Amino acid sequence: MSRTHLLAVGLTTALVGALLTSQPASAHPAPQITRAGLNPALVTGRGADVPFVEQEAENAAFTGEKIGPGRDAYTLPAEASGRTAVRLQPKQYVEFTLTRPANALTLRYSIPDAPGGGGITAPLDVSVNGKHKRTMTLTSQYAWLYGMYPFSNDPNVDPIPGWWKPEPDPVAKPFRPNHFYDEQRVMLDRTYQAGDRVRFAVPRTTAAAWTVLDVADFELVKAPLKQPSRSLDVRLFGADPTGRRDAAPAIERTIAAAQRIGWSVFIPAGTFQVNRHIVVDKVTIRGAGNWWTIIKGKVLPLAQPAPDQSVHSAPGFYGKYAADGGSTGVHLSDFAIESDVRERIDTDQVNGIGGAIGGGSTIENLYLHHTKVGIWLDGPMNGLLIRNNVITDAVADGINLHLGVSNVRATNNFVRNSGDDGLAMWSESNTSGLVNHDNVYDHNTVQTPVLANDIAIYGGRDNAVTDNLVADPIREGSTLHAGSRFNATPFEGTLTFARNTTVRGGPRDLNWDIGLGAIWLYALQSTMSGKIEITDSSFLDSTYNAMMFVVDWPVKDDYGITNVAVRNIKVDGTGTNVVNARVGGGATFENVDARNVGAPFVNNCGTFHFTGTPEFEFRDLGGNDGGWTGATWCEDRPAVVPPPPPSPWN
Repeated sequence: MSRTHLLAVGLTTALVGALLTSQPASAHPAPQITRAGLNPALVTGRGADVPFVEQEAENAAFTGEKIGPGRDAYTLPAEASGRTAVRLQPKQYVEFTLTRPANALTLRYSIPDAPGGGGITAPLDVSVNGKHKRTMTLTSQYAWLYGMYPFSNDPNVDPIPGWWKPEPDPVAKPFRPNHFYDEQRVMLDRTYQAGDRVRFAVPRTTAAAWTVLDVADFELVKAPLKQPSRSLDVRLFGADPTGRRDAAPAIERTIAAAQRIGWSVFIPAGTFQVNRHIVVDKVTIRGAGNWWTIIKGKVLPLAQPAPDQSVHSAPGFYGKYAADGGSTGVHLSDFAIESDVRERIDTDQVNGIGGAIGGGSTIENLYLHHTKVGIWLDGPMNGLLIRNNVITDAVADGINLHLGVSNVRATNNFVRNSGDDGLAMWSESNTSGLVNHDNVYDHNTVQTPVLANDIAIYGGRDNAVTDNLVADPIREGSTLHAGSRFNATPFEGTLTFARNTTVRGGPRDLNWDIGLGAIWLYALQSTMSGKIEITDSSFLDSTYNAMMFVVDWPVKDDYGITNVAVRNIKVDGTGTNVVNARVGGGATFENVDARNVGAPFVNNCGTFHFTGTPEFEFRDLGGNDGGWTGATWCEDRPAVVPPPPPSPWN
């Protein structure tokens, strides 16, 4: 194995080098189904129950080179599912063997950027059992961001002056390349059976100097849903299902007519061009299935900023804003939104679903792709169910519940490759005094957020994060997080983290130059004194720590973390400690079992005085096995010992 620099077209990206391993063309390993890159038996009961099966490219037959494993930010392996992928040159391939019938697939891949930014396109041949079926057109037009927040499409962007460290070097160009991957869905010509072989091959002629394949999801898509009774078909009001003409006015006419007679709206199979928000209130809109009904549009500049400060429009379904009374009785289901967002502009409302939607509303069975945020809801609002959605390749968050949102449950959603937090609850302080409360994120799968966390909670009261599968955070965040940050309201009541599984969490924070925890609590703007329970969970293969409690240096003597209870935890593999405390306060620990730990169980550096006197109280309630050695040891940056892969816990 050797470390190799990956080359873009005319653009040397030394930062995306990785370990490469060749595999002979004759190798045909038994197909492996994984979840978050692991044997599904290791994550049973956690995460979303999805209609597809995941296969990693590195576990398939291939003639290219394996890249990774690697976890350093700004590299292709770090952003890959399982931190490993396969790089192909022209005439090389990856071949998957189906494990069950499938007529559709989703392929996650990366190709180089153009030398000046903006992306390229490149072909990829798809064959089944040796017979060519189609040629995909891959694109990097939605990938490859550079620089510091809020990022740029320009590979020659310079660092922004400030305390954040330019990583890895302030003069290296491109500066901080990231967000390398994209995905594409493909419907096959018919249903294929278990044992059939699906091959992705790079043709002899391609504009891409390399093609990296990460993971393929294979699915048996059902026939289009039929029009429900007592519904109006948008085609009756002039909506064009070919995507050639703007369908937004016709959809709005259908909604108005359906509201008058108390019927629902049906959007049949087809591609419907929508380039702006469609405002919804007291209406049900259903498609024929998110593989069949596609809402597709462009990001277009506005002649002048909108009242919500947007400078662009894009396809989306929005409730009325809270200031206008919000929306209730909204039911959106069974369609896809294929947007066109290629850069992050925080003033733009170019999300898939937005506004304030409550009052018993539902958002389900959607596929949201290339949006800024999949679902961003601004309260105050109350009462919503978000379930069974797939959100991928967002430039910012997957889902964010912001500003006085209450009684929302988001369950069984799959989020991959978000450009910020995968799932967030942001209880930002506001003049109304309302806080986020009684919201639940449960049974969701979140993978490879490029920036920030898989799941993050910023303030609020009595919220819960339960039964989720969260994996592979890249930088400036981890798998699970609670933080007094971003002008959030204090934590009140009980914040519950229960029955979650984290995988390959706890990355290095590039600004602090320390390792985070797979779950980390951060007191930046106030003491975190509300009760926080971390229970019945598994922390697998953490890069640094399993758990971290931290305060920022300027406020280290002002704020602490107290009232935390940790119990019934299994830790399988940490690069350093099980628990790292860099803050004053305390927590209780009970029945924490750990193995394959790289450094002493507890690292108690408190408020950075390094006096040898513990400043964070570890209260041992018993049953803590695997190396608990007290809470007086402190090392600022202990050496990392990579653990072996996780295995079943007997």
